Amino acid sequence: MIKKVIFALLQFVLFLVVFAVGTFVLPLCNISYVTSWANGTRGFEWDGILLMLAIFVLILLIEALRKRLLSATPWTTLALALAAILGLAMKFGFKDLQQ
Repeated sequence: MIKKVIFALLQFVLFLVVFAVGTFVLPLCNISYVTSWANGTRGFEWDGILLMLAIFVLILLIEALRKRLLSATPWTTLALALAAILGLAMKFGFKDLQQ
């Protein structure tokens, strides 16, 4: 049980780092969902979330090859959900657009 929690924590950190790197470092700039506010325009960049989901699918494929889907998938999904919630709470992906 402790081993599963440690691996879930490591996956959480991996997902959060990939979300941050995809948002701030990679210059793909796939911005959508633009909203106008009184103090400017904001958009959401999907690159970090898409990279995080690609890593999630890769981890699930590895778990399927190792025949550990039933025991490891809930922990991996929990790590993904918590990383997405924390990343969005930290405003990863949100960009101020200059007009």
